[in-house]
Amino acid sequence: MMGTGAARGRKNRLITILIVDDSALVRRLLMDIMDEEPDLEVVGTARDGAEAMRKIEQLDPDVVTMDLSMPRLDGLSALRQIMKKYPRPIVVVSAFTREGEEQTQAVLELGVVDYISKSSIHPTAVTEIKHKMVSKIRAAASRAGELRMVRPESAAQEGDWVVTIGASAGGPRALGDLLPRIPAGLPANWTVVQHMPRPFTALLAKRLDAASDVEVVEAHDGSHLRRDRVLVAPAGHDLIFEKGAHGPRRVRVIGTVARRGASPVIDVTMESAARTYGEKCIGVLLSGMGTDGAMGLLAIKEAGGATIAQDESTCTIFGMPKTAVDRELADFVVPLEQIAGVIMGQLEAGT
Repeated sequence: MMGTGAARGRKNRLITILIVDDSALVRRLLMDIMDEEPDLEVVGTARDGAEAMRKIEQLDPDVVTMDLSMPRLDGLSALRQIMKKYPRPIVVVSAFTREGEEQTQAVLELGVVDYISKSSIHPTAVTEIKHKMVSKIRAAASRAGELRMVRPESAAQEGDWVVTIGASAGGPRALGDLLPRIPAGLPANWTVVQHMPRPFTALLAKRLDAASDVEVVEAHDGSHLRRDRVLVAPAGHDLIFEKGAHGPRRVRVIGTVARRGASPVIDVTMESAARTYGEKCIGVLLSGMGTDGAMGLLAIKEAGGATIAQDESTCTIFGMPKTAVDRELADFVVPLEQIAGVIMGQLEAGT
């Protein structure tokens, strides 16, 4: 889909590009233009702003070309979110011209580096537009490092901790109390594993995101770890950590092992966290039925990390935390409203 094999063979140091446009014809024309250049590679396309957000997180392109008039999440709304969460050079390719002063000013204020009128993008004008498009893409790519430093504090850092929170029955209510108590800016990456069927993990993440200072999203395979972001394991899948050359950067989402009939499996994520982060790991076990999470807390404890269990008085069901408490696997057993404070205390003590 992304071009010819011959063109791929010619390419060395590539400028990677994501094309965002609801027109299949425009996407194809732009891909053909880029594919003829040895230093440019289209790594993906998106049909609207919502898909663009997912593709940017997954593919991490150097440059994005963006239409403004699209269904669902329109270009302007997408631009605002991209520059807030994943700042990078954007070249707008849309129907507006220099005469559209208000729209032009709006996109420039959002950090767009250049724009091209979409009226010039059609099959009979490829030769005329090619030089302009390619030169703007290369110029935009030269600013990639500058723009990606806009929010360096949001990226996962090698010395960051991980906080993995497991929950089952009663968990959504407990998470709704806990996550809004977490302030932005803490030196940690966050994951939540809630026993829940499809499609409710996505809905849970959306509800928690609206109530919290930190961003809460459903994870997908390859999701990047970032400060001030909570990744929720998707229903039917288990979440594990992938360690890069300079520390953990992404998570992997794999088919669930459903060890004890419930998924996603808390033990799987906590055990992966212990292997990947070692002593810089905090495991939290909230309300729930069964025993999932106990072995995960054991792994974290043996790795030198901290373990926390919600106490019986504030649990809807004191099943999972009770198992951990009975086995002496919880360093702290506290009421729900105190858990955020314990987490922050551990982070402060460990930094």
